[in-house]
Amino acid sequence: MWKSIYRRHLRNQISLLKKIRAKQTSRISNRTVILSKVSFSTIMANDQDIEKYFEFAKNLTLEAGQTIKDVDDTDKIIKSKSVGKDLVTNFDCQIEEFLINALSKEFPDHKFIAEEATGLSELPELTDSPTWLIDPIDGTVNFIHNFSQYCISVGLTICKEVVLGIIYNPVSCELYTAKKGQGAFLNEKPIRVSKITELKKSLLAFEVGSLRVQKNRDIAWARFLALFDSCQTIRNVGSATLSMAYVAKGAIDCFQMDGLQPWDVAAGMIIVTEAGGTLIDSKGGPYNLMKPNIIVASTAQLACEVTKLIVDTDLKTQRKRLQRT
Repeated sequence: MWKSIYRRHLRNQISLLKKIRAKQTSRISNRTVILSKVSFSTIMANDQDIEKYFEFAKNLTLEAGQTIKDVDDTDKIIKSKSVGKDLVTNFDCQIEEFLINALSKEFPDHKFIAEEATGLSELPELTDSPTWLIDPIDGTVNFIHNFSQYCISVGLTICKEVVLGIIYNPVSCELYTAKKGQGAFLNEKPIRVSKITELKKSLLAFEVGSLRVQKNRDIAWARFLALFDSCQTIRNVGSATLSMAYVAKGAIDCFQMDGLQPWDVAAGMIIVTEAGGTLIDSKGGPYNLMKPNIIVASTAQLACEVTKLIVDTDLKTQRKRLQRT
């Protein structure tokens, strides 16, 4: 019986992917424009407040960065989360607590969605209230091994739209920032995405951690191979947040990953879009901040090509699954 249920599920997935593929191109271009207009109009009246929130959070983030900049290995206490290779350190917890305590004291009516506080519990609902989305150390494994690709990520939503983002790599002293409608910056200098429009000319970022999820390993592996064969090459940064920042400054042309969390992407979303980039769901629709399966690309043309490749590849994988049952 389970086999017939599974086969029915696979057929439904194949049917859905076919429908997505049929509509893809027009939907991407249309929704990219619509999202930009909606986001901008939502927050026009809050510019002064946003500036106050931004300056306070930026200074806090820089202060938190000093805590981990030159930390000694002997000071790191490492624990496992639900999955053995999903690690957390005492500094993840300390930085998150520091940021939440300071922000809640300054802005007592604000809400928080943060990695360590949320833990294994169900994600809180994102409301219209000002809400901070915090990842105290994105790239914890890199931090543990003194590999310099890790950062602190802080984003703020108002009326469910991201209005500011701050990403800080304390090792390289790179501070990426953006406020809605005001552009994106690296250490206060404006940044822009690359002008790459073709996958064959692009440098991609792909997090190999997605291969760890056993039930979808065939999907992730097939995507990786398809992308690798189609672009110039692929890099694994080890931090989704920094991968997005690198797209924003034009060092990487595209980043794709499913199964992320809102604190992984909130700051990066606004920094990329303010740098002129395109952000969509992996299947070509509008992205969902609370369930981020994303393609982050320098141009809409590149995003369109990548999502088409992903849908085609997923369709082949689902058909292979069906053949095996």
